Amino acid sequence: MTDTVAHHETASVAAAAQEAAVPPAAAQPVDVEAAVLAIGDRARLASRAVARANRAWKDRALHAIGAALKEHEARILAANEKDLEAGRENGTSKALLDRLALTPARIDGLVSALENLAGLPDPVGNVVRGQTLPNGLRMRQVNVPMGVVAAIYEARPNVTVDIAGLALKSGNAVILRGGSAAAHTNRELVAILRDTLEAVGLPADSVQTIDEYGRAGADVLMKARGRVDVLIPRGGRDLIQNVVLNSTVPVIETGEGNVHIFVDESASEDMAVEILLNAKTQRPSVCNTVETLLVHSKSTVLPAVACALAERGVRLHVDGRAYEALPEGIESVPATDYDWATEYMDLDLAVATVDSLDEALDHIRRWSTGHTEAIITNDLRNAERFIAEIDSAAVIVNASTRFTDGGELGLGAEVGISTQKLHARGPMGLTELTTTKWIVQGEGQVRG
Repeated sequence: MTDTVAHHETASVAAAAQEAAVPPAAAQPVDVEAAVLAIGDRARLASRAVARANRAWKDRALHAIGAALKEHEARILAANEKDLEAGRENGTSKALLDRLALTPARIDGLVSALENLAGLPDPVGNVVRGQTLPNGLRMRQVNVPMGVVAAIYEARPNVTVDIAGLALKSGNAVILRGGSAAAHTNRELVAILRDTLEAVGLPADSVQTIDEYGRAGADVLMKARGRVDVLIPRGGRDLIQNVVLNSTVPVIETGEGNVHIFVDESASEDMAVEILLNAKTQRPSVCNTVETLLVHSKSTVLPAVACALAERGVRLHVDGRAYEALPEGIESVPATDYDWATEYMDLDLAVATVDSLDEALDHIRRWSTGHTEAIITNDLRNAERFIAEIDSAAVIVNASTRFTDGGELGLGAEVGISTQKLHARGPMGLTELTTTKWIVQGEGQVRG
């Protein structure tokens, strides 16, 4: 990203809202491919400097970024309001508007996440394993930065800060594509990040954006193999699948969250109510929110759970037996296969009745996206079976699914929740943004 883009604070709302910046009639057409590849080259150079930075230097930068976010909070919120206003005018869904929105409390959360990152051990140089071989060679495997990490995401300005902070601490440069919905907010955030990095003596090009080049720029980024080491998509199914299917850069797939909670017959009513309320209503628009509730046919908790959820405005999509168990006055709609397959990201919940743990496991295997599944139970054997047989990135017993989160699990922040099985799975923190290097030291040994 050029300095002009990084500090360009006067772009009109209309121009910022477009997927690709349209140059004035008198301007020369932009060669998008050349521009994005040049960004990749600058990121590659910057990554070498960041990789050499010691922990104290990187932590100083993280604290400085947090302070800068607070110092420029009004500027960030004003830009965010422009994005929210444009979103409302364009009919953006309530769930996406919630993801897009920044508040003083959410900015405080970003600052806390940066401070937590600064307090975590530096993964770079960590010895994974090592030994001295019989021939005297000293061998060790250590964590090293990926190099250049790219991220394509939508309507989530918090991701801009989270990924930049994680990339910095893990010794990487980052290229961001945050989408048109958050254009104003991301422009301000990237400008603040770049200015702060430069102020602490690290390359501003450690953080760059290709937002001004729109979808065409994203297409080039996906093909920038050799300049970008890993690409992480974060968003809805269409965005993720587009990246997975079209990228020649290695991709770590973050999946949608069709999340299940199974309430077995031994579950207590109080625990079930409290967990379901938190898992569904605390923040419905995020990927670790429960979307399907499975209730054992011998359980008696559904009436209380349904009443509590209805009071919070949750719309229930129920099968026949669940409908029969609902208290009088609780509104619902019949569930179909669409509901079992849907990540609502809103105040909707699919509810099915099952006759056994086996039936619950079968339902989850059929419809899960491999993100997070939870069981509420007082039966240790059922809990152990659920843990052993569920093939998802996170399995939770007697707690809210909202804990599938990098910050909540002590990772400081997260790039996303990986639902694949290679390299990284689950919340992706610092270690997941590193790879390894083998170091072998000897005194003249040769192979016989």
